[in-house]
Amino acid sequence: MQHFRLSFIVTALCLAIAIYWGGIMGAFIALILGVLEVSLSFDNAVVNASILKRMDERWQQYFLTWGILIAVFGMRLLFPIAIVSVATGIGLFGVTDMALHDPATYARHLTDSHVEIAAFGGMFLLMVFFSFIFDEGKELHWLGTIEEKMSGFGKLESIEIILALGLLLFTQSLLPEAIRLEALVAGVAGVILYVIVGSLSALFEDEEEGEELAEVLKKGSVMSFLYLEVLDASFSFDGVIGAFAITQDVVIIMLGLAIGAMFVRSLTVYLVRQGTLDEYVFLEHGAHYAIGVLAAIMLLSMNHHIPEVVTGLVGAILIGLSVYSSILYKKQQAEGI
Repeated sequence: MQHFRLSFIVTALCLAIAIYWGGIMGAFIALILGVLEVSLSFDNAVVNASILKRMDERWQQYFLTWGILIAVFGMRLLFPIAIVSVATGIGLFGVTDMALHDPATYARHLTDSHVEIAAFGGMFLLMVFFSFIFDEGKELHWLGTIEEKMSGFGKLESIEIILALGLLLFTQSLLPEAIRLEALVAGVAGVILYVIVGSLSALFEDEEEGEELAEVLKKGSVMSFLYLEVLDASFSFDGVIGAFAITQDVVIIMLGLAIGAMFVRSLTVYLVRQGTLDEYVFLEHGAHYAIGVLAAIMLLSMNHHIPEVVTGLVGAILIGLSVYSSILYKKQQAEGI
């Protein structure tokens, strides 16, 4: 329980603020949003844990403290305001005032930006999925021969980018002509951001660029921290928009998502500290397949409405199957099969 102590403290604080702002009903809605955020983001926690375990303890703590501030205030409050500001041409202070005093109009503007948000987040998550699937250095394969052959395609240079951009071109061609360009630009931006983060990580890990600098950066895990924040942002986009289906009060939304984001981070650290990924060897596989499904859903949502419950159920099923497969695998290894 020590890993979740800070999460419970943050939850109590957020609920107290929610009661002050919106009464008992406001606190109840914030709690519901927090539960939904956790249930839809378990795969995010697993992938985060696979990255976080390579970071030193100092940066793991930064992820749990400074990272939560970036996630809550940056990605779940300020970034949506920035999106509406760019889309409408209204200044940041004007959009902030709109969010607080005219939430219906703010929600409408944010929803109108769904195509660009879905394209950007969907393509970034798709690159995360492809990079895992086409990793030729991966030794353990959940889907056996099928997954092993897919990993073999990783020998083809830039196969992830080729497939991702090809899928983006096909997807945006199905959209109404008026929004194709916006979707294309946002999707390409998602791919570019993923490539930039990955390239900088590779540069900093290259000891030929200076052993002392490389060692400091590897210990500090700066780029891994940045990657985790961008990954969290990609997961949070649809959650912010979906929250308006429950309430249009941006303060309650922020408080509810803050509760969920804090528990997701605590869960991430718990998975690292307990060695859960080593215990359930296919858990990381299941989480990445769930991310692949989420990416596909986000891209499809540009043209079709898909209930969030579908995303949650598919993710839960994949995570459950990966845990079950891990238990069977461990049993088979113990029996020498």
